[in-house]
Amino acid sequence: MVRLLPFLLVLLYAAPWLLRAELQHRTFVYKKIGKVEVHADVYRPDDRKARPVLAWLHGGALINGNRIGVPGKLKALAEREGYVLVSLDYRLAPETKLPGIIGDVMDGLDWIRQKGPELFQADPRRLVIAGGSAGGYLTMMAGVRYRPAPNALVTYWGYGNLLADWYLKPSTHYRSTRPLIESKVAWAGVGRGVPTGSTRETSRARSRFYLFQRQQGTWTKVVSGFDPVKQRDKILPYCPVENLTRNYPPILMIHGTKDNDVPYYESANMAKALKGLGAPHELITIQNGGHGLGGGDPKLIAQAHERALAFIRKHLGGK
Repeated sequence: MVRLLPFLLVLLYAAPWLLRAELQHRTFVYKKIGKVEVHADVYRPDDRKARPVLAWLHGGALINGNRIGVPGKLKALAEREGYVLVSLDYRLAPETKLPGIIGDVMDGLDWIRQKGPELFQADPRRLVIAGGSAGGYLTMMAGVRYRPAPNALVTYWGYGNLLADWYLKPSTHYRSTRPLIESKVAWAGVGRGVPTGSTRETSRARSRFYLFQRQQGTWTKVVSGFDPVKQRDKILPYCPVENLTRNYPPILMIHGTKDNDVPYYESANMAKALKGLGAPHELITIQNGGHGLGGGDPKLIAQAHERALAFIRKHLGGK
């Protein structure tokens, strides 16, 4: 035993690393619309054990982005705790309007639960959904629409309302800090096919299109396909903050107070509404944090991310 003691001590201190299962990566088609294929990336330990699922929904204003951009902290958490991590693509606006985008996400979540147990040994009873920015919005919508409800939600600088002034009126921030985009230039970057995720070649043009919509105050109309003045009632079902109930899944939200893209009050209004309903929620506020939390106190930002990971562990379990 004396001779074995140093070896046992090494094992003790190395245990967290020994328990860490390297994730295997596979890509699946979870949905087909005509000839258009919508993909999901699945990361999981290389075994056959049924495991909890952490689903990621990417941001990009519903116009840009793709499934590849999974936060490193969530990948590391899945690796450390032995989760299945699923990152979903969805068709992008303006080529696909909001009802179709929401439909893709709901179908993707159904696919995880219905096909996941066989395809990648997902445990359909344990599902947490997370997303950033527009992905945060889609995560909030999943809390309203998706049934059976996920175990919990995590949103990073997301939004719960498509009818607020910040989207319906020209953005002072984007008109004063960026050159004004011409309509012809903006629209030239979209409309070719039905994208299910932006690429390196298309990302810049699609970002320019988004900037134009924010400068003009027309994002909601272009993305939803509905006129926010004349067809307000058609947009309300797509505003999570307007459709909350006391049975809404537990949610943790992180947002910075100096976010010039998605105002802080979007998460604050969600928290206020959930509090009024008695629904479980938590809002972590980063003073002076911008979109993505830049400008905030690095220590507080790190603590916020750790709190989010702990929240996911609480609702999914783990090693």
